[in-house]
Amino acid sequence: MSGASSSESPTCYRHPGRRTYVRCTRCDRYICGECMRVGPVGHQCAECVREGARAVRQPRTPFGGRQRSATPVVTYTLISLNALVFVMQVTVMGLERQLALWPPAVASGQTYRLVTSAFLHYGAMHLLLNMWALYVVGPPLEMWLGRLRFGALYAVSALGGSVLVYLIAPLNTATAGASGAVFGLFGATFMVARRLHLDVRWVVALIVINLAFTFLAPAISWQGHVGGLVTGALVAATYVYAPRERRNLIQATVTITVLVAFVVLIGWRTVDLLALFGGRLNLS
Repeated sequence: MSGASSSESPTCYRHPGRRTYVRCTRCDRYICGECMRVGPVGHQCAECVREGARAVRQPRTPFGGRQRSATPVVTYTLISLNALVFVMQVTVMGLERQLALWPPAVASGQTYRLVTSAFLHYGAMHLLLNMWALYVVGPPLEMWLGRLRFGALYAVSALGGSVLVYLIAPLNTATAGASGAVFGLFGATFMVARRLHLDVRWVVALIVINLAFTFLAPAISWQGHVGGLVTGALVAATYVYAPRERRNLIQATVTITVLVAFVVLIGWRTVDLLALFGGRLNLS
């Protein structure tokens, strides 16, 4: 007799009318040219390729963040935002007065100033110094923590500086600047470097020099710097020392707890100021 009939020839598992002698190297099913995918070893069907892609674990940073491209996207975005706001300060009259951290205005209901003030700067030199510091310490810290954790750390550090200003700074002084967030990154860099057993002497020197400048130079809000430094260091400590098996839960819980604590402190200070001024604050 002649060879096997066409009905006995193997066909593609997805296209029964197409004869083929190629098998998927993973599931051993027959696949036609349309269904064939080139895998690391041999040819695979589309389903096996998708399952393999899901099974591949995405690389993680030392502290649980997703390891993405080497470009510090969050750092560059923050620098761009600060620069953009500064351009708006220069071009929009009265913007600085409307967004700076002025305790009486915050107590009257303008709580957004606690956030917006962290993107304002009193002059080009103020902006350049803060952005240079962010450019230096931001990329390695973002690489170690991952984008999400780095962004959260920056935000809570900035807010920590603003909250301490609101709590104890003179009421007749308006403050602004990213210094609280930058000092938070200083504290976080110390914690991360210590956890990774790196040389921390340069970080300590950086913090000491900047703190000395903070307390010796006039017209600098030490409350914002210290508030940011302490917040950044404490939050970063929980990020890097959290047990691996519960790391994500602990990191998220601590971040949320810090934010809730800030809300409570802001509320307490607001009630205190309203009582002090009899419920009426002069914002003129």
